Amino acid sequence: MMDAVLLGVLLAAVAIGYGLGYRQAKQRANPTPPASSPTLSRDYFVGLNYLLNEQPDEAIQTFIQALEVNSENIDTHIALGKLFRTRGEADKAVGIHQNLLARPALTALQNEQVQLELARDFISLGVHDRAQRLLRTVIDQTQQDNHRITAKRLLVDLLEREKAWQEALDTTLPMLKLQPKMRTPAAHWLCEIAQEEIGQASRALAKRHLKKALQLDDQCVRANLLLAELEMDNGHYRQAIVRLNAIPHQSIAHIPTMLPALKRAYWRSDDTTGFEQHLLALLDLAPLTSVIISLSEVVHQRAGVERAIEVTGEHLQHAPSLGGLDHLIDLYTESQQLSGREHPDSRLLLLKHHTQALLKNRPRHRCQHCGFSAETLHWQCPSCRRWGTIEPIIGVEGE
Repeated sequence: MMDAVLLGVLLAAVAIGYGLGYRQAKQRANPTPPASSPTLSRDYFVGLNYLLNEQPDEAIQTFIQALEVNSENIDTHIALGKLFRTRGEADKAVGIHQNLLARPALTALQNEQVQLELARDFISLGVHDRAQRLLRTVIDQTQQDNHRITAKRLLVDLLEREKAWQEALDTTLPMLKLQPKMRTPAAHWLCEIAQEEIGQASRALAKRHLKKALQLDDQCVRANLLLAELEMDNGHYRQAIVRLNAIPHQSIAHIPTMLPALKRAYWRSDDTTGFEQHLLALLDLAPLTSVIISLSEVVHQRAGVERAIEVTGEHLQHAPSLGGLDHLIDLYTESQQLSGREHPDSRLLLLKHHTQALLKNRPRHRCQHCGFSAETLHWQCPSCRRWGTIEPIIGVEGE
């Protein structure tokens, strides 16, 4: 971390040195240089001395004193403010950027740039109301498309943190053509709104918002899951199955996510045969552990433990997994008990102990963007804050 800080200060020092050198070159062309130029040079070299002695805080303060604000070094001051914010000292960044805004030398373009940086400072400090005012001012007044888009993205991020889903949606929808990647977050905001409406018994409105979510992002697994739940609540189990059947085509990794709802839909429609056939079709698509175990449970109920052992063992040969082995051990233990053994084979108990120890506290979901892992599914990653990037873990230790 210290190396990164020193590198940042060193780059700032180079920029400041260039600015001072440029200023002094102009002064040499002027027969009456200002009396302050020797002091400026001395401050610069004092700052370098602090930097060489690995004292970045003192170096930054000295460089700020050395460099007066003018139209030629605005970017350097902005860079120093960013450095403070990156180091977790957003309050110092606020001081630098507010000092810049108070200067009459700023052009309209520079003023907007500083306002955007100051908004970032306030977001870092958690002062969201002041950040919002700055961002809305830039959005309303700027003539620069890139500044307007940047301000909107920052505002959307802020609204999202405050769970102001509708405001975030209203801000984002007009810029979807220029920012197509925002379709995924927008679809999830609609899902958030729909869940609130379901909680308020506004199911028709929720259904409309979920369909809108799929229009924005046809790969939104969450929308189909919620629509299936709404269909089941209304007793429309076949329609729920149709909704759930779309999910493997959106994301194979989310087959385990939709299995509990699929099982409920078939069970409530009293169609265990249909459920078994559906599981076999899913295994052809992807031999995942949760599907193998679900099929094993259906076969066990229909044909007994020995047939369940055969089916489970056959599928695990093609897709071995720790969870599948643990389930198979349970089947063998039950088989021995049914055959009249008073106590299961000690070797089975030992294997069960090891599989349970390996499965204990094992994360079941992982973000495909940042690697964050968790037991439960989060639609928004708590670490990188991306939407729809967390999926069930697949492999020997996963699905």
